[in-house]
Amino acid sequence: MSRPTAPAALLGMLAAVTPAAASDVAIRMLLTGDVMTGRGIDQIQHQSVDPVLYESYVRSAEAYAVLAERANGPIPREVAAAYVWGDVLPLLDRERPWPRIVNLETAITARGAPWPGKAIHYRMHPDNIAILQAAGIDLAVLANNHVLDWGSEGLEDTLATLRRAGIPAPGAGQHLTEATAPVLLESGGVRVRMFAMAGPDSGVPADWTAGRSAPGVHRIAVLDEASAAVEAARIRAASEPGEIVIVSIHWGGNWGWRVPEAHRDFARHLIEQGGVDLVHGHSSHHPMGMEVHRGRLILYGAGDLINDYEGISGHEAFRPDLAALYLPALHADGSLQQLDIVPLRRHRFRLVHAGDDDAAWLAHMLAGESQGVAVTRTSDRILVHPEP
Repeated sequence: MSRPTAPAALLGMLAAVTPAAASDVAIRMLLTGDVMTGRGIDQIQHQSVDPVLYESYVRSAEAYAVLAERANGPIPREVAAAYVWGDVLPLLDRERPWPRIVNLETAITARGAPWPGKAIHYRMHPDNIAILQAAGIDLAVLANNHVLDWGSEGLEDTLATLRRAGIPAPGAGQHLTEATAPVLLESGGVRVRMFAMAGPDSGVPADWTAGRSAPGVHRIAVLDEASAAVEAARIRAASEPGEIVIVSIHWGGNWGWRVPEAHRDFARHLIEQGGVDLVHGHSSHHPMGMEVHRGRLILYGAGDLINDYEGISGHEAFRPDLAALYLPALHADGSLQQLDIVPLRRHRFRLVHAGDDDAAWLAHMLAGESQGVAVTRTSDRILVHPEP
């Protein structure tokens, strides 16, 4: 499948992504926030599910594509699977990060019934797993508030589709043991142990909690010291020396800068007591502040990466048109060596490189909202920590 050619401006931007010294780095990975490939994104693919929606104001998923077109211009239909990634693909070809981790906030199914009482239901056609494959995604986190939007049948199809595609998917399963099980990724002698969970404040219904014989999500009932201790003990027991340990957690609301103290305490406890090397937080529709605690990176909100929100107004102060790619490089002991953040914009359902003003805004926001992370904006709009 052909991929878009990078414009000259983007090639210059890519050159500014500063590789950490190879001799001192175990891995240079890709982390993203929510990848929401249902509704409008699904409708512009070659194959799509029934567009009927059960929302208060929108009854057809095609309407989201129309809203985006009114805001930014025509969007093609029956696009190639690589279309939505846009300018990201040349970056991935150049930097070759591993592993590539996303939070997949979409059920993959053409079956099932919408979960009763839920306002929004995301799903994409199983054929559209090609979207993840086009970007070489290595792992799709499922501990979120949309994976069971189409019930247990939808979850069953989601798990089966990802399994056939060879994409591990922690955080949800057919029973508690499967939902809580970590994923082990290995390449070039480097082992990454990945855990996934969801907090109670992220919109995951309590009755989605996986049981001994019931499908669902690994949902933490309360984010407190006791639950942090339980998770830390479980993580330490399931990990082995020499592994890089990552926890991906869906928590918090959709909009807002403030990081709850419970989130900070929980993340720090996982690092201090669970041996966790990186906390990959998501749920907010926009990037949030970060922290480096004891040399370990905490992303409190990675923001949406792919969604169909173009043309929807109401939260402009949070710059919902912006997205970020996170490229952390870790030492062999799991500590952070360097973090590169690539600012992006969503335009006509594609990711395109952000302009100077966009990158400056994102850098200013992160400087004000982060702890222990001093971000420097390079001349080519890459945000780097620490200063190169």
